[in-house]
Amino acid sequence: MRSKNTETMMRIKGYCEGYVLSTGRSPSMADIAGYIGMSRSSAYRYVTYMSNNGMLEYDGNEITTETSAKYRGNTVKAALIGSIRCGSPQYEEENIESYFTLPEELFGKGEFYCLHASGDSMIDAGIEDGDIVVCRKQISADEGDIVVALVDGESTLKRFFIDRKKKCFILHPENGEYEDIIVEELYIQGVATHVIKKLGNAVGL
Repeated sequence: MRSKNTETMMRIKGYCEGYVLSTGRSPSMADIAGYIGMSRSSAYRYVTYMSNNGMLEYDGNEITTETSAKYRGNTVKAALIGSIRCGSPQYEEENIESYFTLPEELFGKGEFYCLHASGDSMIDAGIEDGDIVVCRKQISADEGDIVVALVDGESTLKRFFIDRKKKCFILHPENGEYEDIIVEELYIQGVATHVIKKLGNAVGL
C-alpha cells in the first residue's frame, strides 16, 4: 500500500479523539469520510494503514488511540442550558447551548445539566462569574447543599438551609456583601456538584 498523506492522517487521528471525547463512542467510517471529505473506502484505507503502522488501533469496528482510550470509561451527557444568577434571582434560560460528556469516575452517576454562573454572590464557595456549574437534577436537597432554586418563577444559585421554627427556607449567598434570601416556598431544580473554570488558558475542575 502506498504511504498516506501525513496531514490527513493527523486530522483523522485528531477527529477520532475529539469524537470519543464529545460522544463517548468511536466514529464510523462515514463520520470520518464526511469530516475529511473523502469516500468511505478511502477513509477505510487510511484507518487500516494507520492501524498497521501503530498510529491507532482498529478492530474492524472501533477506532482507538492512546489518548481516546483514556476517555472510554462510563460517561454521562449534560446539557449546557444557559445562565444562572449568583446574586438576585434570574429567570433560567432553557435554550440548550451545547452538551458536555462527563466521566462518571469524576462526576458520579445521575442526570446532570450545566449552567453559566453570573455574578459574584458565591465567590467564597469558589464559584465565580463565568464559571460553568455542573448540577445534578433532583427536587430535594440536604441542608448546606448549593442548589439551583426556583423562587417566584426565577432561578438562583445559593446555599440551602431550612428554618424549621419560622417554617421558611434560607438561600444563603457565599459573599458577605449579600443578604440571605428568605422565602416560604421554593422549588429545587438541582444540586451543584462541580465547577468547571478556566485556569489561565487551561480548563480546570
